[in-house]
Amino acid sequence: MSVVGFDLGFQSCYVAVARAGGIETVANEYSDRSTPACISFGSKNRSIGAAAKSQVISNAKNTLQGFKRFHGRAYTDPFVQAEKPGLAYELVELPTGSAGIKVVYLEEEKCFTTEQVTGMQLTKLKETAESALKKPVVDCVVAVPSFYTDAERRSVVDATQIAGLNCLRLINETTAVALAYGIYKQDLPAPEEKPRIVVFVDMGHSAYQVSVCAFNKGKLKVLATSFDPTLGGRKFDDVLVNYFVEEFGKKYKLEIKSKIRPLLRLAQECEKLKKLMSANASQLPLNIECFMNDIDVSGSMNRGHFEEMCDSLLSRIEPPLRSVLEQAKLKKEDVYAVEIVGGATRIPAVKERIMRFFGKEVSTTLNADEAVARGCALQCAILSPAFKVREFSITDLVPYPISLKWNSPAEEGLSDCEVFPKNHAAPFSKVLTFYRKEPFNLDAYYSAPKELPYPDPSLGQFHVQKVIPQADGSSSKVKVKVRVNIHGIFSVSSASLVEIHKTEDGEEPMETDQVTKEEEKMQVDQEEPKPEETQQAQAENKTNPDEMETSQPGTKDKKTDQPPQAKKAKVKTSTVDLPIDHYPPWQIGRDMLNLFVENEGKMIMQDKLEKERNDAKNAVEEYVYEMRDKLSGIYEKFVSEDDRNSFILKLEDTENWLYEDGEDQSKQVYIDKINDLKKLGNPIQIRNQEYEERPKAFEELGKQIQLYLKIVNAYKNKEEAYDHLEAADMEKIEKSINEAMEWLNNKMNLQMKQDPTADPIVKTKEIQGKTQELINLCNPIVTKPKPKVEPPKEEQSNEQNGPVDGNTNSQGPPGTEPNPDPAAAEAKKLPEMDIE
Repeated sequence: MSVVGFDLGFQSCYVAVARAGGIETVANEYSDRSTPACISFGSKNRSIGAAAKSQVISNAKNTLQGFKRFHGRAYTDPFVQAEKPGLAYELVELPTGSAGIKVVYLEEEKCFTTEQVTGMQLTKLKETAESALKKPVVDCVVAVPSFYTDAERRSVVDATQIAGLNCLRLINETTAVALAYGIYKQDLPAPEEKPRIVVFVDMGHSAYQVSVCAFNKGKLKVLATSFDPTLGGRKFDDVLVNYFVEEFGKKYKLEIKSKIRPLLRLAQECEKLKKLMSANASQLPLNIECFMNDIDVSGSMNRGHFEEMCDSLLSRIEPPLRSVLEQAKLKKEDVYAVEIVGGATRIPAVKERIMRFFGKEVSTTLNADEAVARGCALQCAILSPAFKVREFSITDLVPYPISLKWNSPAEEGLSDCEVFPKNHAAPFSKVLTFYRKEPFNLDAYYSAPKELPYPDPSLGQFHVQKVIPQADGSSSKVKVKVRVNIHGIFSVSSASLVEIHKTEDGEEPMETDQVTKEEEKMQVDQEEPKPEETQQAQAENKTNPDEMETSQPGTKDKKTDQPPQAKKAKVKTSTVDLPIDHYPPWQIGRDMLNLFVENEGKMIMQDKLEKERNDAKNAVEEYVYEMRDKLSGIYEKFVSEDDRNSFILKLEDTENWLYEDGEDQSKQVYIDKINDLKKLGNPIQIRNQEYEERPKAFEELGKQIQLYLKIVNAYKNKEEAYDHLEAADMEKIEKSINEAMEWLNNKMNLQMKQDPTADPIVKTKEIQGKTQELINLCNPIVTKPKPKVEPPKEEQSNEQNGPVDGNTNSQGPPGTEPNPDPAAAEAKKLPEMDIE
């Protein structure tokens, strides 16, 4: 089972995997651990990652970047409209109203959803993980910004399904960083002690997030989060771009923003300049050749001037830091450490502002780029049964307050209730009780729309179906379970109707005489947090069952009247599960999702076919260059001059064909082309190969002949080692040796007379076959074991001393025990010893 974590960044993506040795960030096919979040569409295939990044300028309109922030958003969304002017590619409104991306792919105009585009990026990251692990990847954990809303999270989950992945958890980026930080710490306070407070600051390319976490041994709890969703490294890049656009406009009379390619080139150069200024305070140049209208441009910038221009951005760093401390009710002195991650935290001014706020040095113990991916892989390992990980519980939170509203006939209007306040623990479940006679709707929404970085506060409508009154016509008790799941997504996960059955005639069932009065009451009956918090939450609910009730006059008084009523009635209850219809905004339908999965499979196949076609084309080109070089080198003496000239001519014709008619042919055409060339080239290659290998094969055969000849001579000289062999067998060996020697001498003489440009008289395989034939015939005979001679019983103790040769010098006088050699005695004891 694979254990993989994906950090889907705005600009770059990282893949971390869990192996026996721990967590490792894996490299892509370019040996780079960072894969650009970039997809380029061509006439034949897609390019994803580094290959697409190289086409940002040349194929600007069909190369996608920065699509991460379009998840779950409508085309009319103010954020989408604000981003649109700075994009090289075209955003369009899809039939569903959501934002889509239009490109030319396979020479046709295509529109893709953000989910499809992210699915393509995940497909690439999945391939990177599979090539590192050498096995299929399905289960994963994906990081998302902590400020993502319900719609954005659903969109990312859909994207993972399109890529053929099973997302075990969407984890907040700052939570993943906190996990990567805390799980390896051995000195955390014990569970009963005061927790260690650590602030995590993450400023990436597009967003700024801060979270404050409490650590105990084996436990992490996120206390509060705050963020600025638009403050990131790209904002600092934009400052430089705008400065140089204005400067070059005045200096060179260029309207840079009128054309997208010069603007993209300038953005790339400004990003490089920003990184250089982080390490160098001196004046730095910016030079671009043939920038626009064949004009070379140059400018310069230093860190001090850059920080002055960015003052409005730098002033946005402190408010989120102040906000998290206020939310968590902490002082700066309570903070044990401040960990910074994300590429933009390398900007000295950013780091300095954070240090100034907390009055202490910031910590950089985590890898600023890879910490999120490593945290994801750790979370995946915790959720996976395949890995044994140190126990470590993670309690995240709900970033925005969530409320429910419903029609209340008793109050003749809408009623509402906040079910999950801001910073409530997550994942978490609550059971709400309603009294109804018919199906009803629950509308979920974010109750603090001003805090949302998203225009629509609605979480969707939940329709509880098949609600019927009790047998006596009174309202039924309906228990509705609401949940914020492991992905941070809100849902009404289940609903059940409590049926009350009378046990005796004339008896009234429990609570029925009060149903009309309590008709629109909604109460939190039960809370189901993470396992370790369950008992505590249940205890709180038992002691104060009315804590979360909606405010209605007299409810608590009526509640106190129930126990006597309950004593009078003997009732039997049963529960019936009710179906729930959910209508979330911007959610992709199941049929459409299956279609997207199918389309992604087709595109993967198209990419594979195009890769095979290109590989076949490259193989022809490689063969042409290799053979042309070797025909004038190592192959020169194995081909006649006429044949060499005609072959070189054919190779040159093939090269010209490749760059003309053969530029865009099918895979089979290239295979046929290389096979035609190999008909001429292979015989030359074989002659060269035989020339190199044949002497070794002749030498090996000669060695075997000499070896067996030596044994034959030893037998003739009646040497003891071979005197047990049969005469007929030895004659057979001698005959085989003579035949092999004659064959060897004959072939060697013929081969020496053969011209190197002609095919060899004898091939290496033939010589090796002759050698093996000789070995197969001779070896069984010469390795035949010598028959054993049974020694007399009294001499058995001397068997270990060597072969019995009739020598009795080692024995003592008659009638005494044998006096064996001491070394032999030790050898006898060895098997009984316990040798480690």
